[in-house]
Amino acid sequence: MKIYHLSHTDLDGYGAQVITNFYFNNVKFSNSNYGREIDEKFNQIVSDLDDEKSIILITDLNLTMAQCADFSQKLEGKNAKIFLFDHHQSGAECASAFEWYFLDSSRCATKITHDFFAAMFKENEELKKFSDIVNAVDIWLKDDKNFEMGKVCLGLVANAKEINKIMFERENTLYQFHLLKHAAEFFNEKNDYIGLDMQIHAIKKEFFKLNKDDTLSNLISNYVVNLLSENKEKFSINYNEFRGILTYNIGNTSVIGNDFLVANPEFDFFIDITNKKTMSFRANGKVDVSAMAKHLVGGGGHVNASGGMFANFKDGFSYEAIKTQVVELINKKTQEAL
Repeated sequence: MKIYHLSHTDLDGYGAQVITNFYFNNVKFSNSNYGREIDEKFNQIVSDLDDEKSIILITDLNLTMAQCADFSQKLEGKNAKIFLFDHHQSGAECASAFEWYFLDSSRCATKITHDFFAAMFKENEELKKFSDIVNAVDIWLKDDKNFEMGKVCLGLVANAKEINKIMFERENTLYQFHLLKHAAEFFNEKNDYIGLDMQIHAIKKEFFKLNKDDTLSNLISNYVVNLLSENKEKFSINYNEFRGILTYNIGNTSVIGNDFLVANPEFDFFIDITNKKTMSFRANGKVDVSAMAKHLVGGGGHVNASGGMFANFKDGFSYEAIKTQVVELINKKTQEAL
């Protein structure tokens, strides 16, 4: 049996997935904000379905009536069942119309998920504590003893932006699980939320540390460069006779771009595009990226470091959709130059 778990991108969203990950093996996790991204993520799940029995669990995402009807229709004839656990009162209409839509505004999605699986299988005391902490902050129980710990965990997840979930969704999920697993070490009798707050830097470093210790910034850069190198064929693009790599919202472009090009000398340039339509170009002496930036988007800068704005770029929720736009831009501009 296959299990797909689509959830929100905050503490409650990842918290619900922590619960599922405890009770089941080989779950395929994905995360979404509200709006069109939910539809795209659900469509990705549906496209992955085959004849094997599957369960689709959606947590901490408030759907519209149109989305519920669409999701139900797309699963007709599929060997799959859908369940949704949510606590947003705005989902009341959907909950009354669709039997698979479970709504309980008195508990956060993490606690709903925990209580459901704990009743079905066996309750785990540490997991129950975790769900109570998430619940305290997510539904804002200021007088609850777990509230301050919940606030620290809330910030822990919200500020965990080191791995881009569009490019590396699996690794981003593993990172969030790592942070919350180590946060649980402070869920003691002392309720040591101050201790957790002080150790966040070290907890992050532990995830990114591969061989030797370094600054967090250098460890992150090395980790991301390794991921890019392992998946370089997927991210590869071409500009005339030059070969490059395209990233999305990768962050720290100068360091990561240079480190990647040094580690992968068969590549000539590095481009990062952001949700704000900006493009950063980097090279290592093999191509003039100031000329490339000018040609493609009217930008410019230096031979090895330039930038510009892709005015017609439409932000997306899948890397493939983002890459397609850049490849089409390159093809159009290079054809015009012939």
